[in-house]
Amino acid sequence: MGAGARGESRGLMSRAYRGLVVGLLAIVTCSAFEAMAVTTAMPVVAGELGGARAYGLAFSFYLTASMAATATAGSWCDVAGARPSLLTGLGLMTAGLLLCGGAWDFGAFTLGRMVSGAGAGFMIVPVYVIIGQALPAPLQPVLFGWFSAAWVVPSLVGPYVSGLLAEHGLWRWAFFGVAPIVVVAVLLTWPRVRGLGAPEARSMAAGEGRRRALLGLALAVGVAAAQWASQSSTDPGVRDAMGPLALGAIGVAGVVAVVLTIPRLLPAGVVRVARGLPAVIVVRGLLTLAFFGAEAFIPLMLVDRYGLEPSIAGLALTGGALGWTAGSIVQTKGWLTRPTYLVVGPALLGACMAAVAAVVASGATPWLLAVAWAVAGMGMGLATTTTSVLLLDLSDEAERGRNSASLQLADMLGGVIGTAGAGTLYSLLLNPDRTPQPGTFAVLVGALAVSALVGAAAGTRTRTPSPVVREAGRA
Repeated sequence: MGAGARGESRGLMSRAYRGLVVGLLAIVTCSAFEAMAVTTAMPVVAGELGGARAYGLAFSFYLTASMAATATAGSWCDVAGARPSLLTGLGLMTAGLLLCGGAWDFGAFTLGRMVSGAGAGFMIVPVYVIIGQALPAPLQPVLFGWFSAAWVVPSLVGPYVSGLLAEHGLWRWAFFGVAPIVVVAVLLTWPRVRGLGAPEARSMAAGEGRRRALLGLALAVGVAAAQWASQSSTDPGVRDAMGPLALGAIGVAGVVAVVLTIPRLLPAGVVRVARGLPAVIVVRGLLTLAFFGAEAFIPLMLVDRYGLEPSIAGLALTGGALGWTAGSIVQTKGWLTRPTYLVVGPALLGACMAAVAAVVASGATPWLLAVAWAVAGMGMGLATTTTSVLLLDLSDEAERGRNSASLQLADMLGGVIGTAGAGTLYSLLLNPDRTPQPGTFAVLVGALAVSALVGAAAGTRTRTPSPVVREAGRA
């Protein structure tokens, strides 16, 4: 009781938490720079390295590798604490960034994205575990709000700088430049993290951890097989070489692997959207499916549909990130209950994505598209930050790693389905000369908006029958 009470009276920048908070914010900031740089530079990267038809794979394979790493990291953190997973993530993400920067073709670039994705998976789960172990409950939603604010500078600077580098043929430095930031971020966190061991109450044996790691690998392989088969079915060269039946068999096998493994990696009740934590995880997956599936194509539609330069097109991502930050700050005010935010946020996202589809279909000014995307980001900020807070509210100490991994798996699976599905649809709608048809982007964004609206319906089930009471000194 005493430790918890003392912790509640201190702010995040008090001496007790300052070093840890700065380090965690640095990790989020460098992840933001990386995400913004990649998305903005991708149209130029795909053109230079011959990856037009495989455009979506660079995004979805990143998330696929993150899935396998996340499943492993959740078990690892519950057994051994956050430190081993955090260091592994540092090494893999740095190696992946260097491989992307030095890529000689789009296959090597995609491989680099996969390695970076694995690094991200091993890094993000320890962040949640560290927050749950080191910070008292009242400070946790504040820090999640700060995480969103940490995207502001990368959102303002990252897309424009990355766009300029891409325009001048220097896109590789968008990756080389982020690598040292990752190292510095982890070093800032380390003085406090090295003192955090495994949770005192362990609910998972080492054998169970290995089982979950294998299930995570099976899930990642299944997702990779399904999306590769789907993407390759639109490539005449691959389709003729392998035959439609072989591609179909690989795709079906991948889908079966996903269907068999994902229920065993997520909390019971996710499939039927049970009230409480299962519904929270479902909402998170549907949100990321909609938002990140569309975001991957926002710069491309502004470049191809409106003829904007990459540096200008990237500013739309800045607007989305600023809106996300605003939404995250709003949720800390407590104006609505947390479950209500999980209805309002997805509904706002779906409505704004429908507006984006209408703008691009009609050829209206791209400024309207940018405004709609910024408000869509606000919907994401309201909802995703709330899911992170509720995840910790609904998890006891012994299951923080596992449940954090479940939330991240839903996050990534939604992103994979969104980007891979949109990428496949985009490839199917390309003209013979590989240019998009006029309504291509409107169809993509409109289809993805449906996921956000379904997420709003799932949000009505996130309210638990009785309030969750957290032990005073648990954090």
